[in-house]
Amino acid sequence: MSGATSSGTSRSQSPGVHDQGEASEGNFSKLADIVWHRADTLIWLDFPLPLILYRITRRSLRQLAGREDSAQARRLTWSTAFFARRSLLRTAIREYRANRPRYARQVAETASLGVEVVRLRSPREVQRWKQRTAKGPAESRSRAARHTTGP
Repeated sequence: MSGATSSGTSRSQSPGVHDQGEASEGNFSKLADIVWHRADTLIWLDFPLPLILYRITRRSLRQLAGREDSAQARRLTWSTAFFARRSLLRTAIREYRANRPRYARQVAETASLGVEVVRLRSPREVQRWKQRTAKGPAESRSRAARHTTGP
């Protein structure tokens, strides 16, 4: 993968990624034209809206109960989490509806440039993908060679 973090600095890749390189993460569709086409693989976590809302609600309740200490948790109120016009939940719904079609278009454009796209639609798919990639590229290549060359 090629790219930079949101701060613009490069960082080490996460476990399960075996090629030496850089990674870019986040909802930075503005970087798509700059970064995505230079990547060898684009991983899109395309989770359903109900799952996203569940996770936001669960995290917000943890923060409001004082079980999580962070700058965001210290600023969070019931209103900003759930009831205000620009609450976390309303914003998530609005952003999901606005961004998802654009992401789909940008991902398709990136794939047409020869970048491998891995679209994961659930946490279970993420776990399966991580297990497959944790085996490493050498093992994956040898298995592919065994299947293509025959007995």
